[in-house]
Amino acid sequence: MKGSAFLAVAMSCILSMPLIAQVAAAPVPASEMVWVDLDPSGAPGVKIATVRGDLKEGPFGAFLKLPAGFAAPLHKHTHEMRLAIVSGTYIQAQEGKPEFRLGPGSYLVQPGGDYRHTTACDKASDCVFYFESDGGFDFHVVEPGPAPGSE
Repeated sequence: MKGSAFLAVAMSCILSMPLIAQVAAAPVPASEMVWVDLDPSGAPGVKIATVRGDLKEGPFGAFLKLPAGFAAPLHKHTHEMRLAIVSGTYIQAQEGKPEFRLGPGSYLVQPGGDYRHTTACDKASDCVFYFESDGGFDFHVVEPGPAPGSE
């Protein structure tokens, strides 16, 4: 290999190392996850286990556990979130649209900004899902808007 070609390959490998380090995170066995209350007064029974990053600042990755029958009011989040359902039946409804239900193995991208929605867990069993975001996690309760066509 010529010197300049070798140098180009070497530099490309060196420059990609930080990216590889960000992707390769330490494994976290289920038995070692630390579950804490998300918000005991506002969301009783909801537990969270952060497995990477900073939940408040982002980026982060975490597991969230919703008790069976849990329902969150109409709300929005600042940042987009990506969810993968692990167990239970996760229920979501965007304001003004029908609810949808997702079971284990399902995936959802939830827009940030003004995506107003409700979140719930079917009463048959607890819901566990993994979610991640490039920004911090927040939860803003919102008042319902006017019904479609009522203006």
